[in-house]
Amino acid sequence: MQQVSGVIVRPSRDTDVESMLAIYRRHIRRGVEESVDDSDTPEPDDLRERRKNLKSRRFPHIVATMNGIVVGYAYVVLFRKRPAYRYTVKHSIYVHHDYIGRGVGSQLLRAIIDACAAVGFRQMIGYIDADNVASLALHDRFDFVRVGLLPAVAYRYGRWADSVMVQRSLGSGATTPAPPPPLSTR
Repeated sequence: MQQVSGVIVRPSRDTDVESMLAIYRRHIRRGVEESVDDSDTPEPDDLRERRKNLKSRRFPHIVATMNGIVVGYAYVVLFRKRPAYRYTVKHSIYVHHDYIGRGVGSQLLRAIIDACAAVGFRQMIGYIDADNVASLALHDRFDFVRVGLLPAVAYRYGRWADSVMVQRSLGSGATTPAPPPPLSTR
């Protein structure tokens, strides 16, 4: 558990699911054209199952709280499903709109980086809306490098939007060989 300036970052719990969904749904409604409904967003049981599956596969799934209230969350998934990419993760961070600019994103990003490095991941990827200046600046502060621009990949507010792909090495990154795969238990 980590506490800095009133923010506590800890592993997510089943009891956090409703708060995480509320944060996510607001991001969805504000991030795409308003005529889009959020019926495609996960239901509480879907998120509980997804969270359980990620945690059982050593993928960090964390929340940030202030005064006991979930104010943000972060998680990672594999960057690609093929075995060659098993050391690279893609992260997602969502912060409650009332807590943006209070250091919640920084605390979540630091914690997810540290947790991923601790379990042996070597690279972290992120996709950020090109208009999200605050998120791009946050990732710059945490030594992410902008490695790609994906023009016109999202449609929202009546226009096409670009995404910026960012990448950061974790742990020893690409400077040492990957560990051998675990021995088979056959």
